[in-house]
Amino acid sequence: MSLLIKNCTLRDKEGLYDLFCEGKTITKVGPSLDVSADKVIDAKGKLVVPALIEPHIHLDKVNILDNVKKNVSGTLTEAIEIIWDRKRTYTNEDVLVRASDVIERALAAGTLGMRTHVDIDTIGGLKPLNGVLALRDKYDGIMKLQLVAFPQEGIIKDPGCDKLMDEAMKMGCDIVGGMPANENNPEDSLAHVKFCFDLAEKYDADIDMHVDETDDPFYRTLEMVADETIRRGWEGRVTAGHTCALAAYDDHYASYVIEKVARAEMTMCTNPCTNLLLQGRLDKQPIRRGITRVKELLDAGVNVVFGQDCVNDTFYPLGSADMLMCANVTVHAAQMSLPPELETVFDMITVNANKLLKFDGYGVDEGCTANLVVIDAKNIREAMAFAPNRPYVIREGKVIVENTRETVFKF
Repeated sequence: MSLLIKNCTLRDKEGLYDLFCEGKTITKVGPSLDVSADKVIDAKGKLVVPALIEPHIHLDKVNILDNVKKNVSGTLTEAIEIIWDRKRTYTNEDVLVRASDVIERALAAGTLGMRTHVDIDTIGGLKPLNGVLALRDKYDGIMKLQLVAFPQEGIIKDPGCDKLMDEAMKMGCDIVGGMPANENNPEDSLAHVKFCFDLAEKYDADIDMHVDETDDPFYRTLEMVADETIRRGWEGRVTAGHTCALAAYDDHYASYVIEKVARAEMTMCTNPCTNLLLQGRLDKQPIRRGITRVKELLDAGVNVVFGQDCVNDTFYPLGSADMLMCANVTVHAAQMSLPPELETVFDMITVNANKLLKFDGYGVDEGCTANLVVIDAKNIREAMAFAPNRPYVIREGKVIVENTRETVFKF
């Protein structure tokens, strides 16, 4: 099958271009291509970009908000505790129904790749993982899913979790997760970090940890993770999510740690939607913003991405799985409103995020794989401002989603 997308606006080109796809591959890019195709789409000046990518979400927990106790304090600690009883009752069908809704919302919004953290602990055992493995099978060939074995309850303080983590990697998790700040003391946090690296070495896996998701400046596990990355030679293979405490550090210590993060070639994943709500809950004015030092990290050459994190759960009562809506929040929270900064924010859910999920041939150039989304906008600023309709989502040269949106004014 061949596909011709006519009259596209591309991020890095002036004027309108055509994209010609043969099979899975973009074979020609140019203005007014003189080719015939099995299917022709007239983009009519709409923006065409590579598939959007979600680098941090929790698909095992989505859509549980209406079936659990309410988070009265609005804090991270209470959000974690509320889920305990619900997690014990997970079934494959339960996870499939809740998470399929989010997967299909993401697909409709142009996202074709997601990295999901899956709770691994002695409360739910491997029930969350079994459900998400079934989810990955259901959407195989449609949504690229990477699974992170995530010890939500800690490892040292949750005896038996270490064995479950090992079993999770055997069962099909791609990445070793961690949450070293969720231990009883710094010594246990360091033991947690070392265990995760041991497990990653055993399975030759990348690492993606939740790190210092707190506004307390005395949590220092980010430095532990950076040091261990360099010590183990795992440069370029480690991601740290949230890192909210980095924003609470004094500037001297923050710059010291950021230099180590850059030297370790780590990726940093901020999650503004959730952390703007969860952090600073006990503050009086001025209330801390809850996200990491995005601009300083970028200035240091660190790969920075952002994720939705949560959808309709005890941590976050909203969430649409639309990365353009998350981008809008990130622009505000990180104060990245200048034209080059807007481009950088859009990179965080495309080229930067692809450094993690690693789609083959990612892009809109000749020779790239035709994983594309058509956005009803003239540029990325409009795309992030309005989160507009995405009339076509294309997976390996095949249209897999068509969206229609019509507004009729009657006045």
